[in-house]
Amino acid sequence: MRELELARRLAVEAGDFLLRHAGGRRRVRYKGRGSFNPVTEMDRASEERIVRGIRRAFPDHAIVAEEGGARGDSPCCWYVDPLDGTTNYAHGLPLWGVSVGFAVRGRVEAGVVYAPALGSLFWAARGRGAFRNGRPIRVSRTRRLAEALLATGFPYREPGRSRNLRLFGAFMARAQAIRRPGAASLDLAWLAAGALDGFWEFDLGAWDLAAGTVLAEEAGARVTDFQGAPLNLSAGQVVAANPAIHRAMLAVLRRVPR
Repeated sequence: MRELELARRLAVEAGDFLLRHAGGRRRVRYKGRGSFNPVTEMDRASEERIVRGIRRAFPDHAIVAEEGGARGDSPCCWYVDPLDGTTNYAHGLPLWGVSVGFAVRGRVEAGVVYAPALGSLFWAARGRGAFRNGRPIRVSRTRRLAEALLATGFPYREPGRSRNLRLFGAFMARAQAIRRPGAASLDLAWLAAGALDGFWEFDLGAWDLAAGTVLAEEAGARVTDFQGAPLNLSAGQVVAANPAIHRAMLAVLRRVPR
């Protein structure tokens, strides 16, 4: 699949570029007045490299990128997060990655998530399985929510932060443990690899979700919105889990007031 090969090459090139410059002092800005959502010069430099590569190979395709917004009008669309985990990157924490997804008419067909500081390259294509560093991956076999390791992320603004604190508390009372790594695409990739059993988050961009969700689905996860309906990238919410605990996670999400 040409699109998958391109996504993999561009994610690796951008990720290795970011890794080479990871020790530098970052110029951090914030998106919007009163926002805690950071962006650095490296986010933009990485995105420019990826978008330029897509434009050369597929000039007619649309691109939705975190820093540059939407470009083009085509049923074939690329979703680019050039540096997922910017806060981690800016602080020298190696939990960050590059995410590139490819969709046709809103259905994600291929995705790549690359975490160069961790030596992990994940990829998947619809109907062809999911892989990490060339080896097939599958979701966990954890059967009960009480035994599950979950992950989530928090929005940068209120009231989303307070709402997810309520959800966090509800899951904490029912699950074995919860992690908050700070990069949604990596959370979904680790779910696909069986390191996490479930993941929920909202107020996400389509670029956060595209690559990771096809990884999770191809690895055997159930991936829906909070109501259990098929995932809509533009809705920005996801609950993904191995099939055994997905329904239990939905039940918790439905019980907690918004």
